[in-house]
Formats: sequence, C-alpha cells, structure tokens
Amino acid sequence: MSSPPEKKRKTAATTPQSQPTSIQSLPDALVLSIVARVPRLYHQTLSLVCKSFRSLLVSPELFKARSLSGHIESCLYLCIGCDTDYRMFTLCRKPDQTLTSEEEKKKSNGYALAPVPDPDSHPAYFTSLVAVGSDIYNIAGSHGSSRVSILDCRSNTWREAQSLGVELTSVSATVIDRKIYVVGRYTDDESIFKKDFFEVLDTKTQTWDPQPFNCSETQDKFFSCRTAFIDGKFLVMPFTRGGVVAYNSKETRWDPVQTKMACIVLKDSHCQIENVMYCSIDGRIRWYDTQVSSWRLVKGLLELGSFPCGPFCVKLADYRGNIAVFWVKNFPDEDKDQRKMILCAEIALERRTSFEIWGKVLWFDHVLTVPTDYELIKALAATV
Repeated sequence: MSSPPEKKRKTAATTPQSQPTSIQSLPDALVLSIVARVPRLYHQTLSLVCKSFRSLLVSPELFKARSLSGHIESCLYLCIGCDTDYRMFTLCRKPDQTLTSEEEKKKSNGYALAPVPDPDSHPAYFTSLVAVGSDIYNIAGSHGSSRVSILDCRSNTWREAQSLGVELTSVSATVIDRKIYVVGRYTDDESIFKKDFFEVLDTKTQTWDPQPFNCSETQDKFFSCRTAFIDGKFLVMPFTRGGVVAYNSKETRWDPVQTKMACIVLKDSHCQIENVMYCSIDGRIRWYDTQVSSWRLVKGLLELGSFPCGPFCVKLADYRGNIAVFWVKNFPDEDKDQRKMILCAEIALERRTSFEIWGKVLWFDHVLTVPTDYELIKALAATV
C-alpha cells in the first residue's frame, strides 16, 4: 500500500526545475530584433545591463535593423560650453535607481540629459551647428577655423569631414534639402581685407560647392549674420547694417527682402518648425510667419512661468514637430550658488486660426545640473 506515494516522491525528485531564460542566451539575430524596437530614450538605461549591450547599442547593425523595421525616431541633443570646454548631451529616460525617494519620483517626469561619451572639445556656436539626418555638423566652430566635424548620432562618436577652403572668422549655416548652406567672412591673405564666403556642402557626396555671387551686393551683411530658409528662400539677416537679403540661385544674385524677423532671430533663442519661426522673447515664446508678418504669443504656456532673458539662457528646437525648450534656473538655496539647473519641456503646437497658435506642455523636467559658468549653445534634433 505504500508504493504509490514512494513512486511520486521519486518522480518529483528526478524532474528538473525549469530555469528562467536569459536574453543573452537567445540567438544574436533575435536579440538584435528585440533591442531595435527599444526607443532611443531608454538606451542609456539599457546600456547598464552589460558590456555586450553597450556595444550593440552603438553598432551599425542596430541602426540597420531599426531602419528595416521602421523604428527611426527623433533624438534631442543639447550643446553647452564654457571657455574652451564644449560638451554634447542627449535626452534620455532616467534609470530607476536615480530616483531615490518617492518624493523625487513625484517631482520628476523621468527625463535626463546623458553626456555623449566621445566629447569634441573644439568650440561650437549657435550658428555653426546644424543637423542633417543622423549627423550633427560643427562647421568652423572656432573663429579663424576651417575645421568641419560630424557627430554620428547612431554611435555618438565624432569624426572629421572635408574642411573648408578658407578659415572663417564668422559663420552661419542652414540646411536645405540635406545640403548645408554656409555663409561667413574670412581674411584674404593677399589683401588682408575681410571677404564674404558662400559655399554649399552636399552631405551625400561630402563635397563643397562654391557659389558664385557679387560681393558688392552683400557688403557687411555676412559678418555675424544669421541665416534661415523661409518660404523657399535662403535668407541672410545681417548683424551690423543693411536689410535682409535672399539668394536668387537662378540668377546668382541677392535680392532685398522686407521682414520683421531679423532683429529677433539674432538673439539665438529660436527654432523653425515647418514655415514658422519660434523664439523666446521677454520671457515668453512667440511665433512669426510671413503670412502674419508680426511676432505673436504662443498661448497656453502659463504653467511654465517666465523664461530667463539672455542669448545663452534659453534654446529651442524642432522635436518631432513639437517645441523642445531648454532653459537655466538657479537653485533657491544659497549653498548651491556654484551650480544651476537646466530644465527642459516639450510643447505640442496647435494652430487654431491664421493669427493664433496654442501650446500644450506635454512634460517638463530638471534634466541636468551644471556649474554656473556653463552656457547653453544650441539644441538640435537628429533622426536616428
């Protein structure tokens, strides 16, 4: 009568227990397919898993897999600088362990800026940084430079590109159909006078194409100027004197343009989304297009309060068709007077009438703490 229970005990003892399957034990192709579906915002957290994951996240195979599966997305970057130290950061989600208390979790939306591991110590300016696809270009960032460097946002590594033919003392770059239009000034070695510079970089072939133009029509307009592409026109807005001019590529000449945009754009706290320019003006975000031809307030953003004033305190970027805005804020307590906060918000836009644009704050967060002498240079979005 005792044999059946004894048989059951033997069966239970000899049956192996099922073990949880590790993702690292899966086939490489399957792991690649799984990781390719993870949003870039979570890559910083995923890199903490193991060394093999960190290598996979910056591999060309992952970008190819993301492209084939249609998981291309917009990734937000911010450049900050101090003296000769310039650094690039990318927006990510915080790993859970960075929120140490329930109170912190309530205050934070979980966003942070992570440093790009391969720093480029060369100077960068608002007008020298542009994004084309998955690359961010720094064109003649330092005064008297012909250097062009590229941040590959797929691997977050810098590489050198074909340099300019001359060393520019001032530069402004704008992207048009994956080509980078660059204007500026340089010193002619023979005459020792400043001359205007205008060339176009074809990012597909990585070649520079000098553009013919009459220098007399652009006299004093390329020094510390700002450029933009509005209504199908490449505009140059001079810092010193003279009006705005637009380049006529068919007749290789510059035509005068009437606009109220130039004086505001020179503040370097602006971005362009489609055919509308947005800018932080007097603590508020305002917008401008050629149809309205005046700067108007983006409504519905009272919860963000007033932004600080100054060219290095607020930066805007086109982030998935929304506005990403970064701004600095001092700590309220005196013992942190050597550091300041960088905050970020994402704002969805709705144009309700021809004269009215409303914004909706999707989230905002304290994303980085830096020494007080660091300044905001530029915010950009790359497609990865």
